[in-house]
Amino acid sequence: MPHINPHITTTPRQHFFELLTEYIIIFLALGPFALMVNWIFIPANFVGGGLTGICSIIYYATQGAFPTLFAQYNGAIPVWLSSFSINAILLLIAAKVLGWRFSVRTIWGVICLTFWYWLIPIRETSLIEEPMVACVVGGLAFGTFLGIVMSNNGSSGGTDIVAMLVSHKWDISIGRVFVICDAIIIISGYFLPVPDAMQDIVTSDADYKLRRVLYGICLTISCSIAVDWILARSRQSVQFMIFSARYAEIATQINTQVKRGVTILDGKGWYSKQPMHVVTVLASKQESHQILRIIHDLDPNAFVSCANVSGVFGAGFEPIKTK
Repeated sequence: MPHINPHITTTPRQHFFELLTEYIIIFLALGPFALMVNWIFIPANFVGGGLTGICSIIYYATQGAFPTLFAQYNGAIPVWLSSFSINAILLLIAAKVLGWRFSVRTIWGVICLTFWYWLIPIRETSLIEEPMVACVVGGLAFGTFLGIVMSNNGSSGGTDIVAMLVSHKWDISIGRVFVICDAIIIISGYFLPVPDAMQDIVTSDADYKLRRVLYGICLTISCSIAVDWILARSRQSVQFMIFSARYAEIATQINTQVKRGVTILDGKGWYSKQPMHVVTVLASKQESHQILRIIHDLDPNAFVSCANVSGVFGAGFEPIKTK
């Protein structure tokens, strides 16, 4: 079990700046997130998964229903309003079931996303005209910025909250809830009417609606791939096992320079039958070069094993999550 150096602590000032940095990154990342929706997905008439898909459906279904109230949105309920309203209801339920502590970062994410949706105008035509290219490129960009938000412990709300509530109440995995929600939302897009602008272009209403569902599936898959890639890179860690006669100096330098806990394991070389000590360290991938440099400077002949690991929890890494 890795030993945690009691002298390696985060001061309140450092903790404050870490939190501030995360909140700023969440705010900035949600800008291009909203841009993908208002400049590509909505103009292209896509229906993806999650709350974005629900807000898109509401926008398409209410076209012309409020010509005076929402004139700048073609008389439809704007995405920022439906997103904020649905999230507000879900957050109130989540706060009651899961507690306000869960909701703090999500509230910040919802406020930021609502602001960006409101600030960025919806284009008349998609930024990317070819639908399949728009699905793949837009989905990858959308998922990338969502992954950045999630890697900074943020959330844009929506089905994230639904998944947490369902998994808290019933023995259903969060991933399965996401799949079910996305499937229902995307399939619902089939029942939306064909836009007036497309009436003279499409050969069959059924074909257009089916293509909208297929585009939604492609969009969601592209988004998921990007999110997984970002999260895997941001949370990847490395595990070192260092065999060296100068183990004590190496351990001390890693402890003081890299600020990582070090564990010394007692071992025995089976060929030499001599006792030996093994230095073990868990660190972020960005710190691996610094650790290797320390080892090389102190003992260029040291035997070193370095392996990529994921799911490292505890002090200095990801907090342990039970739900």
